[in-house]
Amino acid sequence: MKKLLFVITASTLAFASCKEETPKNGSGKFTADLVNNPASAEGVDKATLSELPTMDFDDTTHNFGNMQEGEVVTYDFDFKNNGKTPLIISSAKGSCGCTAPDFPRDPVKPGETGKITVKFNSAGKPNHQEKSVTIVTNSAKGTHMLYIKADVTPGKADPNVISTTLNTETHKQY
Repeated sequence: MKKLLFVITASTLAFASCKEETPKNGSGKFTADLVNNPASAEGVDKATLSELPTMDFDDTTHNFGNMQEGEVVTYDFDFKNNGKTPLIISSAKGSCGCTAPDFPRDPVKPGETGKITVKFNSAGKPNHQEKSVTIVTNSAKGTHMLYIKADVTPGKADPNVISTTLNTETHKQY
């Protein structure tokens, strides 16, 4: 509960200073009306909480399986905003420099889908690897976690294999 309150408060402070309407040119500035804080000194307003966006993933873990050291792979984690207000992703961070997430910079409207693309560079990462991505949003949950795994065979990658891109539509491993 304290985490949720912190994330919502931080989001409110971050976006409350914006004075422009949400631009269509992708400048990244949002209006404060996109942030709705259900927590106050008097408790949590359940009606406001039910209005918050969601970030619902098809899956939150992907196993790349066996790969050669030095190989770079990517995976798309698809999600949907099943909430009633726009979803804002304020940050996405990998647990290591070898894990780089890319995320939508514009609000994801209710009913719309998006994807977090996670790139893993296995250079200098031999053996079994488990990495995470932390995503901070204005959703009811606030912070979301994604996980990737790989078994990296030590040595150089095949020069003919530069990268592999996988997504939830063409490849799922459980």
